[in-house]
Amino acid sequence: MTFAVLRVRSPRKKQKKTEDTLKMLRLNKINHCTVVPETPAYQGMLNKVKDLITWGEVDGDTIVQLLEHSSDLDVETMEKEINDQTSYEDIEEFAEAVSNGEITIDGLNGLDNIFRMHPPEGGYEGVKKPYKTGGTLGYRGRNINDLLKKMLGPDVSQDTSEEG
Repeated sequence: MTFAVLRVRSPRKKQKKTEDTLKMLRLNKINHCTVVPETPAYQGMLNKVKDLITWGEVDGDTIVQLLEHSSDLDVETMEKEINDQTSYEDIEEFAEAVSNGEITIDGLNGLDNIFRMHPPEGGYEGVKKPYKTGGTLGYRGRNINDLLKKMLGPDVSQDTSEEG
């Protein structure tokens, strides 16, 4: 299982431990997203900064859209790099393996695991409340995919709604 982690807020008081945890997660600015495996070490980091981020299980389709939208490489070059460096044939198969936790994005040269996102269409639900009580912060499960698609822009969210 793999988590997509999105930074929503900045710490009000500059606490060294909180800032260090955000740096280890590579969440340097608001609206930065990263994909991390579900391990006890990452679980501890996520719980430590849960009042500043939101996270959940990311699916393969969303990883494909993140890679296509945020990468400096075009799709053909990216698929060539994936094929040369791994045993996966195309970007969809690679994204599904990342989603299942078999491989990480960091393992590939030319791909960066920091995705710089736009604010979501319609804004956040509330950046001071947990997701369970109608806000944005904390664990949100598979609903992270919907938020990330809103952040990728209107062209991506329209493409997914036309297919389904």
